[in-house]
Amino acid sequence: MPSVNEILETMDYGPAPEASGEVTAWLQARGRFGHLIGGAMTPPGTVVAVQNPATGETLAEVTRGSAAEVAAAVAAARAAAPGWAALSGHERAKWLYAIARTLQKREAFFRILEVLDSGKPIRETRDFDLPLAIRHVYHHAGWAELCADDFPGLVPRGTVGAILPAQAPLLMLAAKVAPALAAGNTVVLKPAEATPLSALAFAEICLEIGLPAGVLNIVTGDGATGAALAAAPVEQIVFTGTTEVGRALRRATAGAGKALTLELGGKSPVLVFADADLDAAIEGVVAAAWTHQGQICATGPRIFVAEAVAETFTARLLTRLQKLRLGDPLDKCTDLGAVLSPALLAQLHALLAKGIAAGARLITAEPPLPARGTFCAPGLLIDASPANPCVTEDLFGPIGTLASFRTPAEAVELANATRSGLAASVWTENLTLAQDVAAKLAAGTVWINCHLLLDAAAPCGGRRDSGFGRSGGRDGLRAFLRRPATAPVPEAPAPDFNPAPSPEPALPQPIDRTAKLYLGGAQKRPEGGQSWRVTHQGQEIGLAPLGGRKDIRNAVEAAHKAAGWSKLTGHARAQVLYFLAENLSLRAAEFEARLTGTGHDPSEVAQTIRLAFRAAALADKIEGAVIQTKSQLLTLTRPEPWGVLGIACANRQPLLGLAALVLPAIAAGNRVVAIPAMAQPLVAADFAQVLDTSDVPGGVVNLISGPRDDLAKVLAGHDDVAALWYAGSPEGAAMVERESAASLKATWCPTLRDWAAQEMRETLEQATQTKTIWMPYGM
Repeated sequence: MPSVNEILETMDYGPAPEASGEVTAWLQARGRFGHLIGGAMTPPGTVVAVQNPATGETLAEVTRGSAAEVAAAVAAARAAAPGWAALSGHERAKWLYAIARTLQKREAFFRILEVLDSGKPIRETRDFDLPLAIRHVYHHAGWAELCADDFPGLVPRGTVGAILPAQAPLLMLAAKVAPALAAGNTVVLKPAEATPLSALAFAEICLEIGLPAGVLNIVTGDGATGAALAAAPVEQIVFTGTTEVGRALRRATAGAGKALTLELGGKSPVLVFADADLDAAIEGVVAAAWTHQGQICATGPRIFVAEAVAETFTARLLTRLQKLRLGDPLDKCTDLGAVLSPALLAQLHALLAKGIAAGARLITAEPPLPARGTFCAPGLLIDASPANPCVTEDLFGPIGTLASFRTPAEAVELANATRSGLAASVWTENLTLAQDVAAKLAAGTVWINCHLLLDAAAPCGGRRDSGFGRSGGRDGLRAFLRRPATAPVPEAPAPDFNPAPSPEPALPQPIDRTAKLYLGGAQKRPEGGQSWRVTHQGQEIGLAPLGGRKDIRNAVEAAHKAAGWSKLTGHARAQVLYFLAENLSLRAAEFEARLTGTGHDPSEVAQTIRLAFRAAALADKIEGAVIQTKSQLLTLTRPEPWGVLGIACANRQPLLGLAALVLPAIAAGNRVVAIPAMAQPLVAADFAQVLDTSDVPGGVVNLISGPRDDLAKVLAGHDDVAALWYAGSPEGAAMVERESAASLKATWCPTLRDWAAQEMRETLEQATQTKTIWMPYGM
């Protein structure tokens, strides 16, 4: 033991371990755990060991859930769903309040259990995980009370399947279970295989307070258990985890009609500009890259520093790196604990070896590693090229990469040079620069002069390979609600598809008209040079241009070039939509005549004009919010357009069905590539002329006619299409959801309906995604 003189000489911390006897006794008393199903704990079945990452010791044994046990849990949840949904919001709020209060009473127990289960330092479970988990339950008790008032006409989805990650197990449980229960859903929860113990302790709380049987069910197990839950008859799947598993879930749920929320991998960038407070930025980088051992998706392992201060910043950061304390996670003075498992540690070392072989230089902290446990020294990779494996792949450990930039534009380009898009942070004393860069970062959350701040009221979620959907706040609760189901309107039959070689004689008419595709604001022939005969009741109406893969490519490129449309104000977009309605009304008789001649209802022209007015009216009513989270911070939520949006239209109501999807999409600031109804694609060619005369910039709307499902498949697989709407057959909906898994784009497959009765606010909800920006205020 060091003497007082030695302590005064080194000014080092002495050991300050937290006692774990109570938690250890609880684990030993139970030893083996079953599942929580239908309000009771089941007897243990086939068990697997849960180990302490910091010591390698076995903590307990939990049951590996089988498909039959998952089915039993889902059956219990479905049986409980009507009664739980029928409760008033006040009654559900009381149950959530009871859970929150009980968690508070056992906060010390849970923070130690989390340390033993996950290997993270107790400082993190004490100061971050437990307070935020409790905050989630309290916050959503409030939403349970207010849900009926704030979301009139919406109902619970039913039964939710929630699949948790290994990191922050109790926090992730609270973030998924609390809003689901508040909205009136029942839940089947599968905790991570490596860290199930907090969920099982939470199960005991639910039994203790008397939560109605079946409202919450917990089934432990591995990936096979999660796959069984994804395949079970639940109405919604919420998942946090790796991008690879997220893709598998998208494929597994394709066509099943299940709502899906995916929060996936990060690779978040941290941008430090030359005018930043470097001391604060260094502490921010430490929090971004090394908190939770770099193992949560919102950490920021990609560090970019302005060239003017890169040398100074790097030297000071490396000095700070050497001061990080690695060791016993129960010690209150420990900064970094253990990596979750030996398998993850081996993957990390293998990836580091590849990165070093590719030219990167690894600098690590000097203190020796503990003799036991899965510890990894915190480190920084220098001189890693943008193509280095450690830059492009998720390290998932306490290792950051550092590179420099010269201009803000280069910083944004480097930050966005990844398929991930979960979060980012910006460090600068220039507020104008911070806001400009934040707006350009392709991330769901942007922190300004801070990092890794989270709150139950603040939506968080990703873009691109980081998934889709939001958790937390109003957006997160809305994901657990739906509009009441209505009987779908039957789809109009598609015409016989008869591709015609080019050239092909058209129907006799005074002056021959060649219908073309509409790309980048111009009428263009298809790349393939082909057309097809459009028929109605055996009578040929005319020739329509036959679009293909290359035409979709050209349309997507044109849409990206029209990015200025997304930067216009809502008022400016509204003026264009009003003008479009005006020009359409001038040609109403012409459109009515064309529709009458093809067996369609000519009244849809008037309905389309009304719809254009409504889209214009709502264009500047898409509102963000300033929400209450933490003191001395402004937390802003801003709805932003997806960017390039693909749309596949139904055959029914060919003009109105096209406008009902395209106009709200562009009102929100998107640029669209639309596949018109096959039943009457020539109406789309006429509609293109209206777009041409209505000040709609070239590339904002692109119309590619042809076989709907073939073209939709191309859009679903296109990496540069951010989201896809499909109105058509159930088989086609399943196809686009399955094909979208590779690029992880958000899809929306609305039930077929009378488009005149379409609730446009619902469409606008689908047309935007929320960006959350955290900004210091009144510091």
